[in-house]
Amino acid sequence: MHTVEVLDEALAAARKLAYGVRQEWLDGAGGGLCEFGDRRWIFVDLSQTAAEQLEEVLAVLRRDARTESLS
Repeated sequence: MHTVEVLDEALAAARKLAYGVRQEWLDGAGGGLCEFGDRRWIFVDLSQTAAEQLEEVLAVLRRDARTESLS
């Protein structure tokens, strides 16, 4: 499977876990988890490669125990 397809699946999984997803041009600063208010957000830096974006999203999902409940 292509990296972009896996990234799309990872973002879909994040949304199922009630993460908000923001895809923004962050000029190489990188993305990751941000919590504000009562909501969790994953910021995806569009200036990074698809592989780098995927790694950021997967890093967030790996730390969330609820990920195991997804099937």
